[in-house]
This record gives sequence, C-alpha cells and structure tokens, in this order.
Amino acid sequence: MTETVEAGGARIPLLGLGTWDLRGKSCARMVDEALRLGYRHIDTAAMYRNEEEVGEGLRASGVRRDDVFITTKVWSSDLRARDFERSAHDSLKNLKLDSVDLLLIHWPNASIPLKETIGALCKMKREGVARHIGVSNFDAALIAEAVKLSTEPLINNQIELHPFLDQSRTIAASRKASLSVTAYSPVARGKVMSNAVLARIAKTHGKSPAQVSLRYLVQQSIIVIPKTSRVERLKENAAIFDFRLTPAEMKEIAALASPHGRIVS
Repeated sequence: MTETVEAGGARIPLLGLGTWDLRGKSCARMVDEALRLGYRHIDTAAMYRNEEEVGEGLRASGVRRDDVFITTKVWSSDLRARDFERSAHDSLKNLKLDSVDLLLIHWPNASIPLKETIGALCKMKREGVARHIGVSNFDAALIAEAVKLSTEPLINNQIELHPFLDQSRTIAASRKASLSVTAYSPVARGKVMSNAVLARIAKTHGKSPAQVSLRYLVQQSIIVIPKTSRVERLKENAAIFDFRLTPAEMKEIAALASPHGRIVS
C-alpha cells in the first residue's frame, strides 16, 4: 500500500488518512490503526485542533517516523509572517516532531499579501520546520502567483475533489506548475454511496462506490485522504490498489462532475 506520487523531490503516498473532525482518543486510535494497517500518510491541520492526538497515534503505532508522510496546514487567519511562523512551530510542538513532511497554506486570505505568506512558508522550509511546502484551496490564478513569488519549490495543492466536482482547470494549473494534487472529501462525505452509476461500476468490480471513487482519483495519480472514524472503513478505503477501472468507466465517472458540485464552502 505504498504507491506514491513524486513531486519536487518528495514521494507522497497516494493514500492517506484525513483527520478533519477527528478528536481526542478517537483521533489517536484511528491514526494508530491506519498506520498498523499500512497507511503511510497522515493529514492534519492547526485548525483541526487534533495535532497532539495525531502525534500520539503515530508514536503508539510503533512505525518509524521516517516511514510516515505527515502533512499539516496553517490557517487563513495566521498568514501574516509572524503568525505563520508561530503557527508552524506550534504544530511541531503539538505533534512532538522535529519537522513535518509537508506544510500547506490552508486557505488563501485576500486581506494579507500573498508575498508575505509565501515568504514565511519558504522560510519554514529553509529552517527545516517543513521538508516540503505547498498550498491548499488555491485556484489557477493563485497557483500562478504563488509559484512566481516562491523561492522554494511548491509541491502540492490540496483541493476538494470527488466525482461530482469538476476541478479540471485547477488540476491542469497545478500540474503545469509541477504541483501534485491531493483530494480532500474524495467520497463527497458519503454522497457517492447513493449514486447509481458508481454503484453499477462498483458491482462489476466487487467493490463499493466509495472504493470506485477513490480508485478513480488515484488512477489519475491524485492523492486521496479520506477521513473515517471506523476501522472497517479504514480497511475498505485501503483496498483500492487491486483493481483498475476501464477507460470507459473512467469516462462515465468523469461525466458525473459539475462546476457546482462543491460540498465545502
């Protein structure tokens, strides 16, 4: 389960555990279980208020730190240089780590100059707080601006992405700028389960609609970070590397997307 995507010298596991909305003991347990099952990528953020528990889960699993790709993010209200640096250092303290593998700007903030934020982000890489850096929720125009301002390679753009949302422009812009793409909410917060097209394709492969949705994305070399609070779902989400969707099936799933399919505001 260690299929990876390469970007800017980083090898990012295609499957990760998203931890948005996981709290306390439940969060630590899911991280621990995921790593024991073979997951090697955990995604968190300062705004999730669960970095301490993510760190606990990592230590409880017994998996070597260097074998796990850890992503965290700085929230949009902390994008002034001083606030950004404090937030990044706080994340390390909470996680009890010397560095994270990937540090992202969680959401853009139009009231703070992007130049200042990107400057702080690059500084965190130079100082070793983060091994790699990137952005999240950036559209095509912002990606171009961020790349131009950055003195260090940006390697990732994390965006809402699932079969119901057309993000082709943002994906194309990310790839043009040599950024890998991570899909959050990759099963549309469970909405894929009731879709007839996905259910039919799933039946053909002896899989679930959620597995088909995840497979659809990883087959395009898009990283997926589905969140779950159930161990059986962790196992299900991991079982996406033992089948392939046909070109016709890929086309059918692509046809489900619309520009108005967004779930996250």
